[in-house]
Amino acid sequence: MTTTKLDLAGLKCPLPALKTRKALKTLPPGDRLEVLCTDPLSVIDIPNLIRETGDKVEITERSQDRIVFLIEKAMGSAEKTNA
Repeated sequence: MTTTKLDLAGLKCPLPALKTRKALKTLPPGDRLEVLCTDPLSVIDIPNLIRETGDKVEITERSQDRIVFLIEKAMGSAEKTNA
């Protein structure tokens, strides 16, 4: 299991969700994507994206300056069937 880091600091909605979706498409099932965001709307957008793709948010860390999501690529994620 590999963890890929994606630094989206400074990007505003909808870019964090779009770039997260694109990065998830390249990952094999079981791998993880750690996403760092600074846009407060990402706490809404990223979980909504994950509900759509069927993947899993394992850890969400939130501080004053940043939000970190740890997303695990699902075995049969909806992204594969829609690709």
